[in-house]
Amino acid sequence: MPHYEFFCKGCQKTFSKILTIARHDKEKIACPQCGSKNVEQRWSAFSALTSKKSA
Repeated sequence: MPHYEFFCKGCQKTFSKILTIARHDKEKIACPQCGSKNVEQRWSAFSALTSKKSA
């Protein structure tokens, strides 16, 4: 599942959530600190695990 990062404009805290794409599109995200729904999604780093291949 995708990992999303958000910034709360109410309490100025950054938090992350793991959501399905469908849930991300339908749900109004609330800050876990203050409960405000005045949040904006932030860009987050992408990482992937790969196997090491020999030549």
